[in-house]
Amino acid sequence: MKRPGLKKASKRVSCSKRYKIQKKVREHNKKLRKDAKKKGVGKKVKKDIGVPNKAPFKEDILREAEQRRSKLEEEKEKKKLAKQQERAQKRKKENAAGRDADPKAKKARKELPSQEDLVKQMVKQSDPRNSKKHLCSELNKVIDASDVIVEILDARDPLGCRCPQLEEAVLKREGNKKLLFLLNKIDLVPKENVEKWLQCLQLEFPAVAFKASTQLQDKTVQEKKARFATLNGVVDQTKGVACYGSSSLLQLLGDYANATGREGSLKVGLVGFPNVGKSSLINSLKGLRACNAGVQRGITRCFQDVHISKNVKMIDSPGIVAAQSNPKAAMALRSLQVEDKQETVLEAVRTLLKQCNKQQVMLQYNVPDFRNSLEFLSFFAKKRGFLQKGGVPNTELAASTFLNDWTGAKLSYHCKAPEKPSLPPYLSEDIVRELQNGWDLDKLRKGNEETLRSVKFPNQASSIVLLSKGPTAGVLSDVIEDKPAPEPTEEDMEGSCENQEAGGVKEVSEEVTAETDEPQIKTPVTNKQAKVRLQVPVPVIDLSSVHTDDTYDFNTDFK
Repeated sequence: MKRPGLKKASKRVSCSKRYKIQKKVREHNKKLRKDAKKKGVGKKVKKDIGVPNKAPFKEDILREAEQRRSKLEEEKEKKKLAKQQERAQKRKKENAAGRDADPKAKKARKELPSQEDLVKQMVKQSDPRNSKKHLCSELNKVIDASDVIVEILDARDPLGCRCPQLEEAVLKREGNKKLLFLLNKIDLVPKENVEKWLQCLQLEFPAVAFKASTQLQDKTVQEKKARFATLNGVVDQTKGVACYGSSSLLQLLGDYANATGREGSLKVGLVGFPNVGKSSLINSLKGLRACNAGVQRGITRCFQDVHISKNVKMIDSPGIVAAQSNPKAAMALRSLQVEDKQETVLEAVRTLLKQCNKQQVMLQYNVPDFRNSLEFLSFFAKKRGFLQKGGVPNTELAASTFLNDWTGAKLSYHCKAPEKPSLPPYLSEDIVRELQNGWDLDKLRKGNEETLRSVKFPNQASSIVLLSKGPTAGVLSDVIEDKPAPEPTEEDMEGSCENQEAGGVKEVSEEVTAETDEPQIKTPVTNKQAKVRLQVPVPVIDLSSVHTDDTYDFNTDFK
């Protein structure tokens, strides 16, 4: 406080206040030292002693160190110049955007796709392998060229992976072709469920239990791993690398090839819907990455021959094209609508969640209770860390991850097997007996039992129950791609208007066009306009009572 008569206020304070300030300063400095000690800031940096004088080639070492230092400085300068150029370009763009900030100009300007997007779109459209017609023709080639057709089924939904049109087409083909069932991804289904499905499927065709390997690399990586294993004695026994059921399948096919006594190798065609594991099966039997496989659906676009053994050759085929008449849940799991941009990922997730129990989904993904699919995807995105700028959950990325879990070999879900299985209409007991003839079913049964003993199955409580929609209808004939409808001509518009006259759509009256010499185009009138015209009465004027002469009649009295 400034006392009267003094120019400046006194800096003297009471002792108690001064001691408190000193104590606070000491505590603050102590805290800073403690934090610095934790971070290691306070440690003294050891001084570089440099190159000793007695070291050989001291001058060369110093010269190399100087060159290295100069290179680092040059790289720093280059990065600095690149950043400056980027800032200058960004500033130019911002200035240009500020000049074009007129709302009318913004409204008139259209958003055009980038050049890369246009090139990708042109390549996709020009590639004939992306058409449904090509996929169907390749599938028919595989069926014609094969002696044995193996229909691969996902063990999580075997009935939904069956295609009645395909099975019927195989039975009608010439050459006495055999049909087999292969139950893949059995490690994602409870053991009791797999046993029931094997019993049901073996009533129609021989069924093989299988678990494909999902982590096979190409040949060079395999050789490198083999050298590493021989040096260190390490054997890879991870779940993804392990393959079960291959010996049983190869023995079954080899015995059949020897029993038939054919000259060449037995041609085995692998068919099925996308992502059931056709390419992974070939890679597992071959022991290396012979075919391209992945989580994305529809990678295989044409058939491929792969020699498995001396007398067995397998043919990989593209996935079966699902018909549009199937339920939405079947289309979300079996078709390529999401990849072809015919359906959004959010719609596919919504249809799948409707077929599952909410509590089981919550336990599987460890998310709280949700009201709809969008809220579930928000919780799922926060759980996985799929966040956008500002902490907004990325629902699209979460939906694609959820769909990849269901179509790939990751999520455990299962469908219940029918209690009283029955034969489909295109099968009879005589046909089943004839198709099972030639196979060693006893060896197959023993091989399946051995496979089931060696595989580690998930618990029944940790697996989601899915309501199956039955067999999925497929398309085997050549499909004509949807083309844009041609624009209607003037004659077609006139004919359609005449046909719809009774429904309230009328043309412009021909009497109006007759009054003028210039021809007028007849435009169709909508139902709304026609209703308005019908409701409003048009007054009729008698032209005979109206004087057309412009002269005034002076005889008329207007009093």
